[in-house]
Amino acid sequence: MKSKFTTIIALQALIIIVLFWLLAFYGKDEYESYSQGKEKAVESPALVKIEQGVRIVTLPLALQKNSDIKTSKLEASQHTGKTITYGTVVNIENLLDLRSHYQAAKAETSITRASANNNNLEYQRLKTLNEDDKNVSDRALAIAEATIKSDQARVLASESMANNIRDNMRQQWGDALTKIALESPANKPLLKENEVLIQILLPYDAAEPKPNSALNISIADTPNSKTIPATFISRSANVDANLQGKTYFYRATNNALRIGMKVIALSPSVNTYNQDQNNGVIVPNTAVIWYGGKAWAYLKQGTDKFTRKLINTDVEVENGWFNEGSLKANDEVVTSGAQLLLSEEFKSEIKNENTD
Repeated sequence: MKSKFTTIIALQALIIIVLFWLLAFYGKDEYESYSQGKEKAVESPALVKIEQGVRIVTLPLALQKNSDIKTSKLEASQHTGKTITYGTVVNIENLLDLRSHYQAAKAETSITRASANNNNLEYQRLKTLNEDDKNVSDRALAIAEATIKSDQARVLASESMANNIRDNMRQQWGDALTKIALESPANKPLLKENEVLIQILLPYDAAEPKPNSALNISIADTPNSKTIPATFISRSANVDANLQGKTYFYRATNNALRIGMKVIALSPSVNTYNQDQNNGVIVPNTAVIWYGGKAWAYLKQGTDKFTRKLINTDVEVENGWFNEGSLKANDEVVTSGAQLLLSEEFKSEIKNENTD
């Protein structure tokens, strides 16, 4: 009995020794991983700090070079205020129909005039024969004369119809578009749907657009749509009864535009009493990153510090956005690697949340 009890005690001791050994064996790897993680965390310096309420990303020069961080200085710029106006892509089917009717009337005039010339020659021949001993009867001469007068009336009628169509076209579409429709070849871009006609509404105090001047348009209700240059053609004889302003015709080339589409136009603010230009800088496209539905750029401060600045995107220019106020000429903004700086900010926020 005593031997059996001793055996049980020995087995239990053996099991306890084995369990301790397994615990030590498997816990060793976990401990080493934890220790290495702590060592790495200790070795990795904090790249983001908050100074006077401003979050600053600090990036040593060596890390900037390895991360291909590049900056450029902002250039001073002047910008005349812009006014947001609206427009519509116009259907020119009526213009093309009037063009066809005009061409048909002109063709009828040419045919009738040619016939009248032939009949006039015949009348002169018959008249000569009639005067030469009545070799042609007076009745035949009278019929020929009546034919000439009928031809003349037909020529006048077809010419009058062509002129009326042209005048109607001018009243509806203006001289410039009438000239394009009647005098341009049929393969003209505007007539072949390679271009679209847009009626733009400008404020009453806007100056008359200059020939071949342009403004930028974008499709309405389409966020982040690209701007499209539109070239001035002429005044528009028609107005929009629902909107106050002066209307003008512009032309644009873009496959995205369709008849009836509403567009937004940025036109110069040309109030005769306010011609002042705004002073600011152009923030290049390459410096802008989007976060939280807003545009940002990283401003370099010193040799290794960067702060994120909000960018105003109300005024888009050729290669970026015009800004005034917080950014000045010769300020350096990050044009390559800005996304990396934003990622470092995110990392700091995640660490702070985990710490809490």
